[in-house]
Amino acid sequence: MTAATELPLAGIKIVDFTQVMMGPVATQMLADFGADVIKVERPPTGDLSRTSFPNDPAGLTGPVFCSLNRNKRSIVLDLRKQEAKDAVLRLIESADVVVNNFRAGVMERMGFGWEDLRKVNPRLIYAVGTGYGLVGPYAHKGGQDVLAQAMSGVMARKSNEDDPLSIYSTTFADYSAGMHLVQGVLLALLQRHKTGRGQRISVSLLDSMLAAQTQEAAAAMMRGKEVNWGAMPLTGVFRTTDGALVMVGAFKAHPLKDIGTALGLPTVHEDPRFQGHALQVENKRALQAIFRERFATNTTAHWLAKLEEQDLLCAPVRTLTEALADEQTRINGMILETRNSIETVRVVGSPVHMDDAPVTIRIPPAELGAHTDAVLAEIGLAPAEKVA
Repeated sequence: MTAATELPLAGIKIVDFTQVMMGPVATQMLADFGADVIKVERPPTGDLSRTSFPNDPAGLTGPVFCSLNRNKRSIVLDLRKQEAKDAVLRLIESADVVVNNFRAGVMERMGFGWEDLRKVNPRLIYAVGTGYGLVGPYAHKGGQDVLAQAMSGVMARKSNEDDPLSIYSTTFADYSAGMHLVQGVLLALLQRHKTGRGQRISVSLLDSMLAAQTQEAAAAMMRGKEVNWGAMPLTGVFRTTDGALVMVGAFKAHPLKDIGTALGLPTVHEDPRFQGHALQVENKRALQAIFRERFATNTTAHWLAKLEEQDLLCAPVRTLTEALADEQTRINGMILETRNSIETVRVVGSPVHMDDAPVTIRIPPAELGAHTDAVLAEIGLAPAEKVA
């Protein structure tokens, strides 16, 4: 087991004002690899995700909060009070990073804007997560994952033109932007090592979603054409007698011929409607109707075996519960378990695996304000009830 002092970010102090997902998922990754993340929460409820899980029994910390806030210390201060603000400023004097994902202007109104804090600590890295950017016509609009999907073009791009517009059911924008925020913090730390200076970095949900579409965007801007990998004629999701599978007919010299062999349709590639990619695109509806009819005659396992015999890319469509129970998930160390003072906590681990810095839960998702007095004592202040 690697000692906490040997983790790559050991010795880095982060004052974390973030809540919900984009910011907390970023600071959790930094905490996983050794940073001392001090989560500043407001009384009386703290981070909104503590109580956002529907119908959770009273007294339990919500699983959404637990999934995003391991290895952090929680302090509660009422930042409407000057004594609490003074305590935070004392904390920031010795911090390496401050992170927030408030709307534009909120930190400034509290006296914690970039221009304020760089005077307090010139080595400070000031990381900001926003919906749309620090300036511009949308800077003061509330940002949110689903809105970013819509504003960035992600929501409008569909695998099949007949599909209705829909919301991607996982918080793709929040997670992506959170990981970009991690990158920004790490890059700023490296640059500070060279220059001795801190700086402000920012990431937005909108920019993160545009960056995720980098191939499609370049094709649109340079050729005026749409690239949609999910809409390729030899790719799709198909129902079987006991479930569904996904097939990707790509990276092969003659993928349709191989698909036909797997499906027991040895002449489908000879059909004049499907000669070459252009005609396959033009006649996709008819081609995929053939696929659907054939896949519907047998089980998922049967067809996966047939497709894999032809070295075709394929996978079963599974539920999250099934994916979590998979042996590969266990081997990859993707399930972490601990206990807080009330219950067993089981969460997904880090996707980054380092031989010399394995991720463990050093601090369970903290009860609200559990570390307030300890953190204040570290900076020479009295217990919380005497400060704020």
